[in-house]
Amino acid sequence: MNANCLSQKNIEIYLHYLKEQEKSTGTLEKYKRELYELLTFLSGKNESKEELISWKAKLEQKYCPAGVNGRLVAANGFFSFFGRYDLRMKLLRIQKEIFAKEEKELTKAEYARLVHAAEKKGNQRLSLVIQTICATGIRVSELQYITMDSLKKGRAEVNCKGKRRVIFLPGELQRKLKHYVKEKGITAGVIFRTRTGRPLNRCNIWSDMKKLCKDAQVNPQKVFPHNLRHLFARTFYGMEKDIAKLADLLGHSNIETTRIYIMESGREHQEKLEKMKLIL
Repeated sequence: MNANCLSQKNIEIYLHYLKEQEKSTGTLEKYKRELYELLTFLSGKNESKEELISWKAKLEQKYCPAGVNGRLVAANGFFSFFGRYDLRMKLLRIQKEIFAKEEKELTKAEYARLVHAAEKKGNQRLSLVIQTICATGIRVSELQYITMDSLKKGRAEVNCKGKRRVIFLPGELQRKLKHYVKEKGITAGVIFRTRTGRPLNRCNIWSDMKKLCKDAQVNPQKVFPHNLRHLFARTFYGMEKDIAKLADLLGHSNIETTRIYIMESGREHQEKLEKMKLIL
């Protein structure tokens, strides 16, 4: 074993352990990327708490607090696995947000412009991917469960992180998907696929969505698959006001996670204050 605990061999051992713990593919990719970033930083240096604190300081200059903490969690998990508790770092303290950042939330109008831009470019697959995520609240990693079988049933059975849930497909979405698969000659398996028949991955969808921003006149910072889930959540909660049901639909085990999705903006809060008319 190398003098340093953090090595390519040990990273792979740790990732194999996480895979056995049934961590999602997205989590594995994230940890792998971030641990290799740390390995590069420590290249030629002694593995010490001092060097790790220096790394943490550089992260604070480059990333938001949540981004820094995500990387610290990955590193702390690795060091704990190999018994190097002395190398664990304290997470940044983050004040809880009570209002959503309006400049980062996708609106219905912007969503509509993205769909129309995709259709104008002749990318029907991307248009339907965007609509499927937004109309069902499904995760981009769960699009693989939108299959010909689920289309026939009108619902998809998703198995993610050891939890099973049913995703219903709205009637209009079913109609559009049936037209699409007929046009593409898809008779079985995953609907959203590459030319080689493999399920679309997160990176491809993210990249294709970004290319729509200019034509759709939408701020690129708002355009990524997960923001479509947020729009679904805010729209559903605006109708039903049932956060427990929404948590089930989104596949959240912790309702506090769901609260983040439905936080109102400061502007919306200000409007409610005005409507209260408590100034005499």
